[in-house]
Amino acid sequence: MYKTTSRLLAIAAASLALTVGATAANAQTPPPGGPGMMHSGPGMHGGPGMHGDFMLGFKKLHDKLNLNAAQEKQWQAALDTMKQNGQAMRKNHEQMKQQFDSMKNQPILDLAAMHTAHEQVEQQNQQLREQTTQAWLAFYSGLNDQQKTTVSTAIKERFAKMEQRHEQMRERWEQHHKGGASAPAAQQ
Repeated sequence: MYKTTSRLLAIAAASLALTVGATAANAQTPPPGGPGMMHSGPGMHGGPGMHGDFMLGFKKLHDKLNLNAAQEKQWQAALDTMKQNGQAMRKNHEQMKQQFDSMKNQPILDLAAMHTAHEQVEQQNQQLREQTTQAWLAFYSGLNDQQKTTVSTAIKERFAKMEQRHEQMRERWEQHHKGGASAPAAQQ
């Protein structure tokens, strides 16, 4: 029972940070990568259409909370932490990319060095994500029950949308693979 409860609390905390936090970070700067990256194409998690809708929802959530001065200060502190950490993570990503680009010109790749560099960046980014999560949790803990209910409802709605998109992607994947599997059989 305790494991389940603490796991749910961890998921809810992460969701709060992701729902509230990641949205605001993306408002300031685009995610690293380009058209081939997972989070940057149309219809993907960071795609242009979803980004605008998500930002509008984020602003609406902020407005619905009717924050007092102390809560607004915590909101801004969490937002600033998230923005700074997002920039640091993008910088880490760019440095890693530059390092890999310089390594790929070597006739024999040093896979151990590449792995070590990747692990170091991941460790730094995990620390930055944890700082951001803690800042948003501090904000959340300063809310009253009505405000927490508003945030909880927004997170639940976000979960439902994510689940719906996941289901649609799974259905498309299944249709694609059914179509691909039946095509050779039809040619025989």
